Amino acid sequence: MSNISSVLVFSLSGFSATVNYRVTLFSFTLLCYCLITVVNVTLVVIIILDQNLHEPMYIFLCNLCINGLYGTAAFYPKFAFDLLSDIHVISYVGCLLQVFVIYSYATIDFSILALMAYDRCVAICRPLEYHSVMSVQRIVVLISLAWLVPLCCEVVVITLTSRLKLCGSLIDKLYCENWSIVKLACSQAKANDIVGLIIISFYCAHVLFIVYSYVRLIKSALKSKEGRRKFTQTCVPHLLCLLNVTAALLFDTMYSRYGSASVQQNLKNFMAIQFLMLPPALNPIIYGLILPKIRCRVVTLCLNAGQRFKLSLKV
Repeated sequence: MSNISSVLVFSLSGFSATVNYRVTLFSFTLLCYCLITVVNVTLVVIIILDQNLHEPMYIFLCNLCINGLYGTAAFYPKFAFDLLSDIHVISYVGCLLQVFVIYSYATIDFSILALMAYDRCVAICRPLEYHSVMSVQRIVVLISLAWLVPLCCEVVVITLTSRLKLCGSLIDKLYCENWSIVKLACSQAKANDIVGLIIISFYCAHVLFIVYSYVRLIKSALKSKEGRRKFTQTCVPHLLCLLNVTAALLFDTMYSRYGSASVQQNLKNFMAIQFLMLPPALNPIIYGLILPKIRCRVVTLCLNAGQRFKLSLKV
């Protein structure tokens, strides 16, 4: 019991750089969160309601959007509240909960992107076997693993972190981040370091699997005009999303562990939150613009909404 932290509240020092333009940032945050919510909810509703979109690729995309809503819910409401507050603190339990949700969001993203790469690889490289390989039962198993494995990993991370005795309570960020808490430990946290490296390596393997899948996809797509068409329509948006997520997370992970203390706080803040801003907002937009089926449904939805609005004005 002596190893358990006695810290009850953490202070978030990242807000020291936001004091002079807190109203502007609050407005931008509110706009960004509304955009993320609208685009993700729109895609989820369209995919659920349209029977023609009940295919593996769209089911995986639906889960990607749900995960975006899940992850951003742990950041934006608290961040918006803190922008207008003079005191920037978070409880110990609230901090660990925020770490759990944000970290599991990031790892679930990679898991789903890996599933989407596997799905496209089977669809283009083994088209005759596609429906037998991507059966309903297998899709259910894959999606369950894509959520449960990251959640279990983060349970281990949070359990180890919660057992650390802390000698400080100042987190140099806008939100709670596991490595920032570990650095506050009174002694070396070797178990946390080892588990952290194992999890990072595990998800780096996801990236390597995705790269390998796309090398096979490109080779197969170049053999025929139909293959090139399929690749352009369904794989290009996935590649853009992958680059979006990977760049944002790599930026934040590398800076958290190896970043310089001399970097300006504004730049630190941007580097810390970009993976919570760019991927959740851009991923649905990229898919909505490029995938023909979803683009048609979004256009139809917008036209119908416009017509109803005009009719309501006439009445």
